[in-house]
Amino acid sequence: MKNISLKHRLIIPIALLGMVALLSNILSIVNIQNVNASASNIADNYMDGSNRLAEICELSMNIHQMALSHIVATDYNTMIVLVQQIKKDEASLDTMLSEYKDYLLPADQTQYETLLSNYASFKHALVQLVCASASHKTQDAYILANEDVALYANAMKSDIDVLSASISKQTQEARNHLSTVYLISLAAGISTVIICTFLVFADLKLIKKYILIPIKSILKTIQESSGHINHMTDEVLKRTQASKRSAAGLSTLVEQLSSSIQKVAGNVSAINSNAGNVRLDVHNMTQECSALTVYTAQMDTRADKMQQSARNSAETTRVKTEEILSALNDSIEKSNSVNQITALTGEILAIAQQTRLIAFNASVEAANAGSAGKGFAVVASEVRELSHSSQEAANRIQEINNEVTAAVHNLSENAQQLIDYMSQSVLTEFQAFVQSGSQYKEDAAYIRRTMDEFYQRTEHLKNSMSEITDAIGLITKAIDESACGISNAAGNTKSLADDMEDITQRMGVNQEVVKGLEKETMVFDNL
Repeated sequence: MKNISLKHRLIIPIALLGMVALLSNILSIVNIQNVNASASNIADNYMDGSNRLAEICELSMNIHQMALSHIVATDYNTMIVLVQQIKKDEASLDTMLSEYKDYLLPADQTQYETLLSNYASFKHALVQLVCASASHKTQDAYILANEDVALYANAMKSDIDVLSASISKQTQEARNHLSTVYLISLAAGISTVIICTFLVFADLKLIKKYILIPIKSILKTIQESSGHINHMTDEVLKRTQASKRSAAGLSTLVEQLSSSIQKVAGNVSAINSNAGNVRLDVHNMTQECSALTVYTAQMDTRADKMQQSARNSAETTRVKTEEILSALNDSIEKSNSVNQITALTGEILAIAQQTRLIAFNASVEAANAGSAGKGFAVVASEVRELSHSSQEAANRIQEINNEVTAAVHNLSENAQQLIDYMSQSVLTEFQAFVQSGSQYKEDAAYIRRTMDEFYQRTEHLKNSMSEITDAIGLITKAIDESACGISNAAGNTKSLADDMEDITQRMGVNQEVVKGLEKETMVFDNL
């Protein structure tokens, strides 16, 4: 219950009251319908059925009396009138018995059929009675009237009494049901009244507890608060008047401060502009230094490659020189075989000389032999010519050999000079070139280290200038913001002075409102 809101606490009893009232109305409507149905059943069925039975009983008794009147009648016309009246009443009785089916209860169906059977026998006995009376058989007619007609008439009356008793019983049951419905409706109405009364009292209690009492407490608090507000309004009014005077002086001071800050902002802007130019120059210098650093790195790389190339060239030249020297030495060694050719040509000349001597001796012997030595003389002549040709060829070979020997000795001397030149001059120059490459590499490395240090210093200078420029920018921004803030403060101070004047006026209005509020709350004092 503590977690239920005040709105729900007030709505729930009212909702329950409405639901109970609605349920009571529904039950009342249902009970009224039941009462109406029971009353209609009693009035339309039971009472009307009972009246119809009384009419049937009365009509059957009239028929019986007219039959007895027919017996005692002496006038023929009277008899005819009585017979016609009997037939007319029988027709009416037939109609009434037929219509009574609408009022017949299921339990009375057998009794109703018995009534119809007795009525049929009653009509048959009446026909016999009328016939006997018309034939002036008065004695037979009286017998029929006292026996069959009276018997069936009494039987019909008994059947009608039974049916009437059944209707009376059903009528009493319907009345009892009607009484029960009335009692139920009365109990429901009383219960509804009790519940509604309880809910009304509960709702009134809740309204008193959660509305009236809190309202009184709120009114009391409002009255007390209005007194405090009135007192505070007086205090605030006094202080706002003092603040108004202070705000005017503060406004003048802030305007002077704003003018000074604007001058400082102009000077700082100029400093910021110069710092930006310096920062740009340092940035350009850093880029140039970076380019030089890259170039010195490339110089170092090229010096390294040049030194390595010089070493490789010197080594290659040395190897090639050694190979050429070795090949020349081999060639010089092989050129000594030319001396063997000289020796061979000498031997060939000696052989040619001996061959010529032999040919001369052979020609002498052939001359001595006469005609028998002619063939041998021819051979000796040929041998002499061959010896002469061999001598000439050997001489020619010897001349050529001398030229070749001279050329080989010249080539050997020149090759030796070339080898000496390459060993003493070219290789020495290559060694000097390698040493120059090493020195160039060391110089390039030194320049690179120097440029790296210079680049680091320029980069540090660049970062320092960036930080200085950023700091000056922040200072400029802060001064600009301060100038703007001071300008706004000047405007706000002026607005504050105006607001103080307005507050002073409104505080007077608040005092009047507080007094009016106190008068309004007095209306609820009797709540």
